[in-house]
Amino acid sequence: MNMVDIRESAVQWAAAISGTLVANFTRENLERLLGGYLEQLLGGGVDEARRAGRSMVEHDLISSATLEQSITHLAEHTPATPAQLAALAAGYAEGLRDRTLDQQEISRTAAINTMRRAEVAVRASEAKFRAVFESAAFGIVVSDLKGEIIDVNEALLSMLDYKQEDVRRMSGRDLVHPDDREGLRQLTKQLIASEHDNVRVEKRMVRSDGETIQTHMAISVVREEDGTPPYLVTMIENMNEMRALQSQLVRQSLNDMQTGLPNRAQFLGWLEGAVGSKGPETLALVQIDVDGFRGMNDAFGHDVGNRVLMHVATHLRAVFTEEVGKVARIGEDEFGVLVKDPRDIPSVVALVDEFTARLQEPTWINGHGVGVTTSVGIVLRAARNGDAVDLLRAADVTVAWAKRDGKAQWALYDRERDQRDRERYALAASIPAALEEGQFRVDYQPVRSLADGSVLSLEAKIVWDHPEQGVLCPEVFLGQATANGMIVRLVRWALEEACAQMSEWHGALGSRTPALTIDLPLRLCQEPELVAEVFRVLDRTGLPASLLSFELHEQVSAMLNGDQLDELTMLTERGVGLVVDQVSGGNIGVGRLRVLPWSGLKFHSVVVHALASGSNRVEESATVALLRWASMLRLPLYADGVRTAVEESRLAELGVTGAQGPHFGPALSVSEVSELLLS
Repeated sequence: MNMVDIRESAVQWAAAISGTLVANFTRENLERLLGGYLEQLLGGGVDEARRAGRSMVEHDLISSATLEQSITHLAEHTPATPAQLAALAAGYAEGLRDRTLDQQEISRTAAINTMRRAEVAVRASEAKFRAVFESAAFGIVVSDLKGEIIDVNEALLSMLDYKQEDVRRMSGRDLVHPDDREGLRQLTKQLIASEHDNVRVEKRMVRSDGETIQTHMAISVVREEDGTPPYLVTMIENMNEMRALQSQLVRQSLNDMQTGLPNRAQFLGWLEGAVGSKGPETLALVQIDVDGFRGMNDAFGHDVGNRVLMHVATHLRAVFTEEVGKVARIGEDEFGVLVKDPRDIPSVVALVDEFTARLQEPTWINGHGVGVTTSVGIVLRAARNGDAVDLLRAADVTVAWAKRDGKAQWALYDRERDQRDRERYALAASIPAALEEGQFRVDYQPVRSLADGSVLSLEAKIVWDHPEQGVLCPEVFLGQATANGMIVRLVRWALEEACAQMSEWHGALGSRTPALTIDLPLRLCQEPELVAEVFRVLDRTGLPASLLSFELHEQVSAMLNGDQLDELTMLTERGVGLVVDQVSGGNIGVGRLRVLPWSGLKFHSVVVHALASGSNRVEESATVALLRWASMLRLPLYADGVRTAVEESRLAELGVTGAQGPHFGPALSVSEVSELLLS
């Protein structure tokens, strides 16, 4: 047959056997495979036919119907000889035999491997159990259903103080407390009879020395599938040790490790109990803060700081005994004392005085004589149905008063003072929102010439148009704004507003424009970019630097470092003036005035009022001497708080250049200043 006939015969062969195939062939692949077999049969002899038969099995043509249809087709449509067809069938049979043997070998090998893996798993499981059994921190007993001991681990021997040979001669019930044996026996019996595999129970056991311990038992029934008798595995935990550990943890969580005193958590629990409906009629809460504690740590190290805390705690225990009150450490350097049903305030104060007196002598630590002082807050109030959180807040506030008033003293809680403080704090906290909502404005206090009454300068005053409290003058809110840092934003805003307004007046008045003065608080003097910020404002608003002066409180210059003084000096070198403000005469000297190139001095109202009619002669003479001394500095002198024409006249006689105050009128709004300057 030629190639065309072979291809046609392959197509017919494929059609004949396609319905018998168990393998997945495309028609094209099947025809190509069968064409190859035809070439082997017709181009060779018996051996090639035998190989073709084996190849059919290798290609999964393994159905008996496939072989039957193939031989029929080849006998009728090809010149294959009977010997070749027989060899094809023989090769096919040999291929099936070898395939079957191979599959059997694979199955046998897989079975052997599975058995080996199972044996390894069993051995590993047993090894793991043995490792857990021997190294477990809790006791384990393996026993039969009658309670006879099969094995115990080292943890159980240690728990009960037995040796291995002793236990092997004992029954499991011998280890259990006599009063619990019957109950445990009944429980085990019920477990074995039930469908459950484990149960948990608390029972007592007896050590070798006769001591009873409370234990928690987890009893499990192990039922083997091979028919061997079941046995019991009991895991035992010593509850005495656990409860002792829990008690220790509770003590640690409620006590300060450094001083041994109860800690804040326990103190809060005392307070909650004291203010309950069954608490005492009254109570006193005393809070003690160690003054300068962080400085002690920085100077001498934390070891000395810890010794100081122990020193304070010792004296607190000695004064506030258990009969008097409960002492706790409630913060890093804070202690609290709760006194139930105190007799009265003087009795509590007397205890505080006794405690502080004990601290007057320095305590010697590592060769250092460390002086310890404390600030103390005392709160006395009705206890029942009170609020522990509010009580603690009141104590914190009172300690803050003691520290603010000079430290090393006690303060008594004052509800009215607290209310005033809270209102100030709330007012200061609302400053950012008020700025956003445009509630602030700048008014201007004219400074008049004492020579001709003209306006020498305008002092900017920040005024708050509060929606609920009305118009608030700077004295009401600037102090608290300084405390919470909002003074920086306020003064920056006011400087921008005032410079922009003064620039407008300068455009109308030219050289007749009075200077602008504004207070520069300490916080802004400490800004590293002060000069840059000021001149950014001047550039944006177009106001000449010569028309701007800052007023600094007389004590500010002593609180600044060299870099900050240099910043202020740079301002003066670029035309901005600096005026010493609030000069009262008691604490200013030439040395302080030399640190900056001042452009004027403004005297406090107390100096001015000493010149009033009927004033104290000593105060008057001191003021006269101060003003005559100041005139020698050859600086313009100004006065604040002038109330009368007499004060004005006396100030002019003594060389004061300008003045402001009620005598010259109140601060003016922008429109009122415009009318004053432009009329």
